[in-house]
Amino acid sequence: MIDTSKNMHFIRRGVGKPLLLVHGLGGSWRSWEPILEQLVARRDVIAVDLPGFGTTPPLNGTVSIGTMADAVIAFLQANELVGVDVVGSSMGARLVLELARRGVVGSVVSLDPGGFWQGAETTVFSATVGLSLQLVKALQPIMPLLTDNVIGRTLLLAQFSSHPWRLSAPLVLQELRNFARSPSFAPMLDQLVHGPTQQGATPLSDRHPMAIGWGRHDHVCFTTQATRAQAAFPKARLYWFEHSGHFPMWDSPEETVELILASTSSKSCDTRRGTAALSNDR
Repeated sequence: MIDTSKNMHFIRRGVGKPLLLVHGLGGSWRSWEPILEQLVARRDVIAVDLPGFGTTPPLNGTVSIGTMADAVIAFLQANELVGVDVVGSSMGARLVLELARRGVVGSVVSLDPGGFWQGAETTVFSATVGLSLQLVKALQPIMPLLTDNVIGRTLLLAQFSSHPWRLSAPLVLQELRNFARSPSFAPMLDQLVHGPTQQGATPLSDRHPMAIGWGRHDHVCFTTQATRAQAAFPKARLYWFEHSGHFPMWDSPEETVELILASTSSKSCDTRRGTAALSNDR
């Protein structure tokens, strides 16, 4: 077995209270670049490449939320980060909920987590994301050309972003290259579709503040799933990104930073519509 505590690639920047960032399916630590510098200005930020994504080697054996959680816990233990505040996106958002259930992290921000779909929603997720993977792989030879213009970016990321034409060409290119090259993408997608749905809160997960953020224009994890996520974690605060798709850190970066900093401070945040209320210790 690969010792993920030693082989998990990560970057660490900034000073202050540690904050762990966990990317989504097909992503890497670079998925956080639109908000990374703003977080680094306030926190000691650790952003990882999960096993089989980015530059981290894949796991041997089953690839699932459970085994990914095991790998992250080993990483936390090896780097003296147990109890760290954590933010996750998409698959990573579901993963941080599982870490919270196990009681190994502090405050949690979960952005558009998977695992709360039902019935036809599961089929739509499987079919559309699987088709996207095949398409992105086929288009790799001309991907730089496609991502260098607004029409190409819009067509490629219409499902994932509320305004893909605004995203930077380098961000889109690196994400779609990672999308195609991640050895854990296909097995994780299969587990997300056919494996168990996300379990709910435990007494351990209720010990620290939790916020669940959801884009109003999420066409990957539909907004109906947000109420199920909150029902599974009833003490979590649900925050709506009114102008965002599946990735708030891309579509609403400043608002995402505010939510993260407010939710992981010693003071509570206002998770009503609009801007999250920051603590006064800026």
